[in-house]
Amino acid sequence: MDLDGAVVIVTGSASGTGAATALCLAEKRANVVINYSRSKEKAEEVASSCSKFGVEVLVQKADVSNDGDCRLLAKVALDKWGKIDGLVNNAGTTQFCPHYDLDGLSGEDFQRIYSVNTIGPFQMIRAVAPAMKESGCGAVVNVSSVAGTQSIGSSLAYVGSKGALNAITVALARTLGPEIKVNAVCPGYIESGWHRRGIGEKATDRMVEAMKKTTPLQAISTPKDIADTVVWLLEGAPNITGELFTIDAGMGLLRGGLPARQ
Repeated sequence: MDLDGAVVIVTGSASGTGAATALCLAEKRANVVINYSRSKEKAEEVASSCSKFGVEVLVQKADVSNDGDCRLLAKVALDKWGKIDGLVNNAGTTQFCPHYDLDGLSGEDFQRIYSVNTIGPFQMIRAVAPAMKESGCGAVVNVSSVAGTQSIGSSLAYVGSKGALNAITVALARTLGPEIKVNAVCPGYIESGWHRRGIGEKATDRMVEAMKKTTPLQAISTPKDIADTVVWLLEGAPNITGELFTIDAGMGLLRGGLPARQ
């Protein structure tokens, strides 16, 4: 896909990885739909930064767990540009709860997390699929997590929701081709406010320090690191679909207990 003049919707793009992705796309001369659910001011700041690259930007409030909102996101893009070339399903949520605490999450908690992390991406893909099929060169990137491939992460509900998203990614890649390719990125820990809000500053600092010492690349991913891979999957990789790309500085390689260095 030639991103110059392309139209890409990025859900959950008021901050973090979504914002970084929107900025990377704008730098590549893509027109972007910035989506937020609560942080309008932050979304408008991202839009302003994107506009500096000379592209057109829309800011649209939408809750991806609501099918009507998903269809509205697709509609505003089509009404303005007459096409949709790319979709980045970045919006996500969680509730921090130790996996051993079987009473820590209710059924309602599971439903809320699945509705955003799993059902939301499906509803967004369904909303944009007709326009992408018409263009013949659509691309979808789901922002998943190593939680869905390694069964680690903030809560059992989060693990399950991302595992389901990975399965849907592969299934839809099979059924939506050749007009649409569907892939996912699976980040490990990302340096953002997510964990700091969830488990606190001190616990996050300890975790980050341990990761920097033990992962093979001795690094922590930034939102820009994830965004660069997302943009690559949209812009290039013409023969790649149905794949899950781990971005974790090699953290997953240590699951067998091997040290990063002898």
